[in-house]
Amino acid sequence: MQTGDSVVSASMPLAGAQSRSEDEESLGVKDVKRTATQAFGSGVPKRRSSSRSIKRKKFDDELVESSLVKSSSRVKGPPVMEPVRCSGSEPSSSEKKKVTKSGTALTPPLTMVINPAPITKRVKKSKQPLHITKDLGRWKPTDDLLLINAVLQTTDLTSVHLGVKFSCRFTLREIKERWYALLYDPVISKLAWQAMRQLHPEAIAAIQSKALFSQNEEALLAKIGSTSQPKLDVFQDLLSKHPSVFHPSRTPKSLLVHWQLLKQYYLLDDQSVQPLPKGDQVLNFSDAEQMVDDVKLKESRDEVLEHELMISDRHQKKEIRQLEQELPRWQVLVDSITGMSMPDFDNQTLAALRGRMVRYLMRSREITLGRATKDKQIDVDLSLEGPAWKISRKQGIIKLKNNGDFFIANEGRRPIYIDGRPVLSGNKWKLNNNSVVEIAGLRFVFLINLELISLIKAEAAKMTQQ
Repeated sequence: MQTGDSVVSASMPLAGAQSRSEDEESLGVKDVKRTATQAFGSGVPKRRSSSRSIKRKKFDDELVESSLVKSSSRVKGPPVMEPVRCSGSEPSSSEKKKVTKSGTALTPPLTMVINPAPITKRVKKSKQPLHITKDLGRWKPTDDLLLINAVLQTTDLTSVHLGVKFSCRFTLREIKERWYALLYDPVISKLAWQAMRQLHPEAIAAIQSKALFSQNEEALLAKIGSTSQPKLDVFQDLLSKHPSVFHPSRTPKSLLVHWQLLKQYYLLDDQSVQPLPKGDQVLNFSDAEQMVDDVKLKESRDEVLEHELMISDRHQKKEIRQLEQELPRWQVLVDSITGMSMPDFDNQTLAALRGRMVRYLMRSREITLGRATKDKQIDVDLSLEGPAWKISRKQGIIKLKNNGDFFIANEGRRPIYIDGRPVLSGNKWKLNNNSVVEIAGLRFVFLINLELISLIKAEAAKMTQQ
């Protein structure tokens, strides 16, 4: 019994030690899992991945391997080796050593979990920073080239802002920032240089021709006198004598134009600007206007000139009267030559529509104009005068009213021109004697039998009186 008690007493500490080691082990694993989830859960986003296995038949060895892989993937953090126990058996001394070793081996992975290895993330890096790319749309390569040429000529950004016309209205601050960026920012200068190299040579030449004039160039141009009339040869000599002073794109014509501007603004050496009055009050326009005497502004009458103008006016009026008196004679002569004399109307003809080839007589109070066809006949067939394929079959109607006035009504698609005035479809217009009627390129003169019409008017007046 003593031996049995000793065995039991010996086994009790062992069992206590074993249970204590198991509790420590489970606590250590839980701490490892908790720290691992805290570390990775806060810094690394969770990945969604499917845990389904491939649906195909597996062999026995593949089944074993897949089960091992699944069991290992379920545990987060470093793998922990647990002792294998059989039910109903007690741990041996070698197993106790393994348990103590596994308990002590839990601390190094804990430090590894607390300080995990940095996980590289793929971050899309923008090619250029925001402060660099925000102004690339406004500053074009032509603007950069203009800025560089102007600064090289004047060495003054204020004069560049006032004298250079860019594609946009840049402020002085924007021009300064762009110039400093071209000088000191390698990214912007590289991009601007590449864009300027892609410009066409003609565009580069046009930009360089707009370069501002430097002070040395204007000093040489100002030496030419204002009273002289220099030609292009003078400016060509200037270019040949001072090639280092003038810009390579300068031409004699451009120098002449700039010299004329200098002369206009009194900037030549032999010119002087009148100084302003030194008094306290500067004379303005309203004061000068009050000082002007209105009597002096009135022009004096020239009696001799007025007499000559009056005589010439009389002569011109006399010539106009003579021409008006001779006009009927010339009209008769022209009509006799061209055969366009006034027709001899009979008592039944109210009016006549005379063309170049045919003459139509109007013997009723209403006649129709147009293009005759097999199915439809009209009073005046305009196709006899010329090509009438543009004329409607019923182009218009000429009607005589009781008061003796003739009217034409347009019933076709195309307009009828009466003395150059268009009469659209559905409208009517009064016809006078010698009115010119134009229909689709065919011209006619409408002549009225004035004697017969006067009789008709007299009869109408008598009827109204009665």
